[in-house]
Amino acid sequence: MTANATRIDGDTLVLGDGVRVRFMRTLRLPETGTHRLPPGLGSFPLRRVEDYPDTVPGPWRAKGGVMLPVYLREAMWLSFAGSPEPTALQVGVGKVCAVSGERWTGKLSRRPQNYVVLPRQPWLDGINSGQGTVRQFVAVPLGMGATVEGQVTGEETVGGLQLQAFPLRPKLRAAWREEQRRLAEERARRLAASPPSFGGYGGPPPMAMAAPAGPPPAAAAMGIGAGGTMRQEVYRDDRASRDRSDTPEARVFVHLVTPPEWRRITGEEPPPSPADRAAYTRAGLPWYDYDDPDGTDLAPSDALADVKPVGEWLGDDLDPWTPPAPWQVEPVGPPPPPPGAPVADGDW
Repeated sequence: MTANATRIDGDTLVLGDGVRVRFMRTLRLPETGTHRLPPGLGSFPLRRVEDYPDTVPGPWRAKGGVMLPVYLREAMWLSFAGSPEPTALQVGVGKVCAVSGERWTGKLSRRPQNYVVLPRQPWLDGINSGQGTVRQFVAVPLGMGATVEGQVTGEETVGGLQLQAFPLRPKLRAAWREEQRRLAEERARRLAASPPSFGGYGGPPPMAMAAPAGPPPAAAAMGIGAGGTMRQEVYRDDRASRDRSDTPEARVFVHLVTPPEWRRITGEEPPPSPADRAAYTRAGLPWYDYDDPDGTDLAPSDALADVKPVGEWLGDDLDPWTPPAPWQVEPVGPPPPPPGAPVADGDW
């Protein structure tokens, strides 16, 4: 991890000055059909590896980073809410790019694009495997061939998740920040004169859910496999390549820990088991449908399109599935302009 560039703020991972990532618990989708966006069911707890030197495995100490507890075949998504600065964020699953399907290089590429664009990309639920769709991130053990890493590279040696943030170049970043400061002052003046009567969009709301002596043993290694398919676009970068920094501002390795290992390493109880999706849907709780009319979807990765779902390795998904009723699907989109922002004029 780059020194002093990444930190934990509660259950939020903060990379540099401009990127905030929450790892969200969610409902695991069926592996057949195409589905709406599942909800956020609260965030996974995060802990620094370096805070547990006597109980984490030696290789983890060498990699540093953070860890979170996850159940076998539990699904997750990454939330980037609260990341306003223009940033290119690389997301790796076992050092396979979740966007391009190519091996992790640590450098930005546009052909194919190997990163998501913040703040346009509000979240990422899975690998870029289809046109306008992704396959859900699902936790699976290494060694069975079920991970994206194993299927794309032919070996399973890394596991976990990797994140790397590239800001704008210094002059462009300074100009962007100055413009944001000016707009904030203007908004403050207008709000003082005429307070607005509406609030801003905050995205789908998270829902509340209910050390031994001697060297630490090797932990059960976990990686990311592909789950069900959902409607979600991964947006194309509309900035010039030269606008982005050549070097990352921050990077981090995210270790996935089984609940028993989490208890052994940290002494804390892991979160409760994942929510029952049939009970969730029967309760009439919402699913989501996101649309950004100004965004352009990237083409899917051929390598990721060929990844088989975890059910083909670990057995069929036997949980009952009841599709949400149309009234349960809530449309969401990009946030509206901030209060007090000027309205553009045109030809009359």
